Amino acid sequence: MFKFHLSIGRLALSALLALPAMGVAAIPASAPAMAQSATIRSIVVEGNRRIEDESVRSYMKIGPGDRYDAGLIDESLKELFETGLFADVTISRRGRTLLVRVVENPIINRVRFEGNRRLKDKELKAAVEMRPRTVFTRAKVQSDVSRLIELYRRNGRFTAKVVPKVIRREQQRVDLVYEINEGPETNVVNITFLGNSAFSDARLRSVVSTSEYSWWNFLSTSDRYDPDRLNFDRELLRRFYLKKGYADFRVVSATAELDRDQKDFLITFTVEEGEKYQFGDIEIDSGIAELDPEILRNEVRTRQGRTYDASDVDKTVENITLEAGKKGFAFAQVRPRPDRDAENKVIGMTYVIEEGPRVYVERINITGNVRTLDRVIRREFRLVEGDAYNKTLINKARKNLLGLDFFKRVDITTDAGSAPDKVILNVHVEEKSTGQISLGVGYSTVEAVVGDVSLTERNLLGRGQYLRLSTSISTKRQQLDLRFTEPYFLGRKIAFGVDIFGTETDLTSSSGFKSRQVGAGLRFGFPLGEDLYLNTRYSLTEEKISGTSQPLINPNGRNMMSSAGYTLSYDTLDNPAKPTTGIKLEFSQDVAGLGGDIAFIRANARAIAYRSLFEDIVGSVRLSGGHMIGWRGKNVRISDSFFKGGDAIRGFDQSGIGPRVIGSGEALGGKTYAIANAEVEFPLGLPKKFGMRGAVFADAGTLFNASKNANAVAHNDDRKIRTSVGASLLWTSPIGPLRFDFAKALSKASYDKTRFFNFTAGVRF
Repeated sequence: MFKFHLSIGRLALSALLALPAMGVAAIPASAPAMAQSATIRSIVVEGNRRIEDESVRSYMKIGPGDRYDAGLIDESLKELFETGLFADVTISRRGRTLLVRVVENPIINRVRFEGNRRLKDKELKAAVEMRPRTVFTRAKVQSDVSRLIELYRRNGRFTAKVVPKVIRREQQRVDLVYEINEGPETNVVNITFLGNSAFSDARLRSVVSTSEYSWWNFLSTSDRYDPDRLNFDRELLRRFYLKKGYADFRVVSATAELDRDQKDFLITFTVEEGEKYQFGDIEIDSGIAELDPEILRNEVRTRQGRTYDASDVDKTVENITLEAGKKGFAFAQVRPRPDRDAENKVIGMTYVIEEGPRVYVERINITGNVRTLDRVIRREFRLVEGDAYNKTLINKARKNLLGLDFFKRVDITTDAGSAPDKVILNVHVEEKSTGQISLGVGYSTVEAVVGDVSLTERNLLGRGQYLRLSTSISTKRQQLDLRFTEPYFLGRKIAFGVDIFGTETDLTSSSGFKSRQVGAGLRFGFPLGEDLYLNTRYSLTEEKISGTSQPLINPNGRNMMSSAGYTLSYDTLDNPAKPTTGIKLEFSQDVAGLGGDIAFIRANARAIAYRSLFEDIVGSVRLSGGHMIGWRGKNVRISDSFFKGGDAIRGFDQSGIGPRVIGSGEALGGKTYAIANAEVEFPLGLPKKFGMRGAVFADAGTLFNASKNANAVAHNDDRKIRTSVGASLLWTSPIGPLRFDFAKALSKASYDKTRFFNFTAGVRF
């Protein structure tokens, strides 16, 4: 028995002597039973410079008074490493004392990028996690390398390489340098389709957002491979085929492969088109007794015998839901029930209307707004948290938000709330540039080259306020305007605006006078109904007129005009920024003579209607007219008369039509006008990424009834109808929208002034 105990003691002693050689983090111990039963008396920390002893101890799972536990020691090591503060940690034991030796990670002094040309330092800094005055860790550096490589891939550089370099400085600081080899740009050089027979490869290439590389398309990034864009292209193909009648269509695969040189991508879409279907019988089945299906027939976009179009089904569901909401059934749910006849390639459709559960809005979440304040978005909703969920009001809010022209996209989705009768509204917006520098260039036979420059911010400081500074300069006119509008004055839906303006006009050669105007104005606007709006205004203007045609001007030379007016408008346009359907009616009156030297009453009316004629083809008709009279015993001055032409009747110069002085050809303007415009805008058959559309138009109008002041000279004045036709090229270019108008006057008076070409350009920033 004695020998047996002795051998065990020798084994324990051997283990005690050998254990330190097994690793720096090993824990020396005597017999296992003794190690487990010993109580820790103290913890000593060594090697730390910046980090306090107590901070190190706070991460440990074992402390003074605890029995020694190898498992807790192991957990303490893991906890200390996970802080990212230390490059190395060891824990050893000296009797009843635990010795914790640490090697601190250095502090980053600065972060630099070398070799980058395609991407600026600002973009790279936003992608990495490492920052000056943060703790250096190799794990985070490797993570940053991965982020930088991914950033370059999204910018078409799939062979980019990033190597981190660490330069040690004094006081345990380091400089971190990312050495970058951007590599050549990796473009998409070929897009092919497999399995398509109904549509050619060229037609399908015009559908997807990814494009093949072209040297002249250097301002676009659509020819760079992007995995997210490839997934989006799958959805675009699906929508396209479902719109063309292929209800069974699916994208089998979408692959992107590098060529042999590892420089460019080859993209292949494999599709299954399936059969082409037509709509069969169309029915409406209302499960709500008070809701007659027949009154909803006009909301149905699908028609028997027409090619199946999934977008028409979605639009019909939306239309019926909105109409039911307007009739008091806010909780109605519409579900399309297809009846497929594969043999005859027909899909019947029944729209089932059911009374849905009463649901209330628990919360409205807003995301995506980087600049725009939350309250600017929330105030466009006619419902708040706690109100009944109403699809009509939600769609109206979406229309209002798009009408602000602050956002590219507005998506409103719902999530389940905390209870079955509650929903959460998620409003996601994608902001677009609201600042604009507009440059307008035109040429006329009277003013020669005309240049317009304006700086506009439609969403000032993200508050939804409007600010515009514009100037117009030509050989005949210099104009400066400053306009500011607060759309929600004092927290109410009342628009308040201030205008300051000044104009110098030299019409000596065309109208026989010069004028100089300086003034200011105030505006108030507020809604009278859902689509009805009233704008009121007041302005005070000082004007000085001089010139060679003395009978045509006020002999006093200097005048003060005090005027007030209003505009009543009715607007049902689907998208104010780019309408495709709806109408807009306007009627305005201005009364000058509320004090001052000038007195007249002026009225204008305008009606605009848009209609989608065919797929992606939009027609519009505009009618406008105006009349003015003098009052308080005063005649309408020449300078206050209507002057028409230019944009109002294309093919004619500014002030190109209407009464003129015989001989000199000076424009006298008129007190009455009527104008009609018709235009059809259409695609040119080019891929949408080119952003080019065309338009054809026809204009007609007349301007007559010159001021009585014009009776002092011989002049022409008749009601002849002028007409013109023309075509336009519309290009949403990378530098902004461009419009090229070409117009030919068909019928005109011999004394009219014409203009064939007009060009306008806008640059966004």
